Amino acid sequence: MGKIAKFLLVLVAASTLTACHDDASQPMPDLDLADLVSLRDSSLHIDEGVVRKHISRLMKSDGDSTLSDFRLRAYYGAGRPLLWVDRLGTSGRADTLLSFLGDIPKMGFSSDRFRIGQIERDLQRVRALDFNSDGHDISRVLARLEYNLTKAYFTYAAGQGYGFVNPRQVLNHFDVKDSDSVHVEYNWLFDIPMTHVGNAFYEKAARKVSADSVGEFLRALQPDNPYYGKLLSVLNSDSLGADQRTKVLCNLERYRWRLDDQPYKYRKFVLVNIPSYRLYAVDGDSVLSMRVGCGAMKTKTPLLTSRIHRMDINPQWVIPRSIVEKDIVRHVGDRSYFDRHRYFVRSKRTGKRVDFERVTWGMLMDKNYMVVQEGGAGNSLGRIIFRFDNNFSVFLHDTSSPGFFSRDNRGVSHGCVRVQRPFDLAVFLLGDKDEKIIDKINYSMHADVSSLGNKERKPEGDDDYDILPLDTLDRSRIIGSYELKENVPVFLAYYTLLPDQQGVFHPFADVYGYDRAIYKNLKQFVK
Repeated sequence: MGKIAKFLLVLVAASTLTACHDDASQPMPDLDLADLVSLRDSSLHIDEGVVRKHISRLMKSDGDSTLSDFRLRAYYGAGRPLLWVDRLGTSGRADTLLSFLGDIPKMGFSSDRFRIGQIERDLQRVRALDFNSDGHDISRVLARLEYNLTKAYFTYAAGQGYGFVNPRQVLNHFDVKDSDSVHVEYNWLFDIPMTHVGNAFYEKAARKVSADSVGEFLRALQPDNPYYGKLLSVLNSDSLGADQRTKVLCNLERYRWRLDDQPYKYRKFVLVNIPSYRLYAVDGDSVLSMRVGCGAMKTKTPLLTSRIHRMDINPQWVIPRSIVEKDIVRHVGDRSYFDRHRYFVRSKRTGKRVDFERVTWGMLMDKNYMVVQEGGAGNSLGRIIFRFDNNFSVFLHDTSSPGFFSRDNRGVSHGCVRVQRPFDLAVFLLGDKDEKIIDKINYSMHADVSSLGNKERKPEGDDDYDILPLDTLDRSRIIGSYELKENVPVFLAYYTLLPDQQGVFHPFADVYGYDRAIYKNLKQFVK
């Protein structure tokens, strides 16, 4: 509506109000509505059909390819209602969104990627009624506003609420397991339950605009990790170099992921941080810290969450198929090799040992049989293992080769986590710190149990499971397994920046290259 037309409407309204009084007379008796129509400014005419045609052109020229961009184009491609503009121009909802988008540079992201400058210029045109035919006619401007506001809104809301990078997609297509000319198989590395953004989220976001609840909606989506704000402050300090900045951006992104379970939700938990090769057993303000060995580059420790529910003392080690096929099968028939390593073969079907004379090359290559190492001194799992449910058969455990703990790079295992102070961890896990249980664990971890023979938990239905005489062992102090009365949350995580108890962040090397993979997908937003 033009400035002249607005002025005349004010005059008409004033005249009408005055005419309501008995002694008032019409100040412009010759004024007719037709006179107002003739003053109409064609440059201010809004045609929704023309606006939608301009939006369609914007969709076709938009090359961005995030999920939010696909949902944006799907929304307008389906002819859904306009969210931000109408025949009166725009509402204050756009200003609410812009107040949140003002934090984009502080997040280390580019304002141009969210088209903030163009949005601000077009809002100014609308409010100043500054339109012309040189690419800035009213329908074109309103179309740009509508499209760019929704694009920025969808991208920001989904990113802050769920992450700008999908770790399940990125990290589970990172490490090639096998490939040929037509097929690539990847190792599954990220198995942390989390909520991902879906179509229902974008539908809800659109409804929030219509209901004028944009501010409330976006505030609820901000990351709730207590360290997110502190790490933002680090990002905006003056002392960051380029590499440090990338590390901060990647760890800020990790804090955005909506993981179902996180350490800060608990008073007592165990956190294994792979880049620092350390385990942190936290109970309130008390922290037990120790070195760990994690998976090597070819056999990476997966990222997961679970609950430690049991400790097995002097466990047997069921040797992974990869080791059997690579190293052990070539020693078939070599009794001294099997005796020296205390290996034996067991049938999975019956649970019984196979006589050494009957073991063949084909049997070792058959997945119906497994090679097992006796429990006790020299066992690769050490004297104790901490069990928790997971899809990878990885656990925390002791080791028979503790020398590697003195190394900086402790990527040494086939995926399991070897702990430096297993007895201390066992005591930490106990809820009531029963002195009798602690004594039994300690005694069993140091006793000579070679006379026990097969020390694994007895398989169900195995009546021939052989337990040899205990000889000089104190039977009353031997313990094979202990079920925790309270399961303790355990997190196998990957942070290249981790805060200490004082909230100071410490950097660690990107040992598996996950930061590089995350940043490769994140850099489209970075300024």
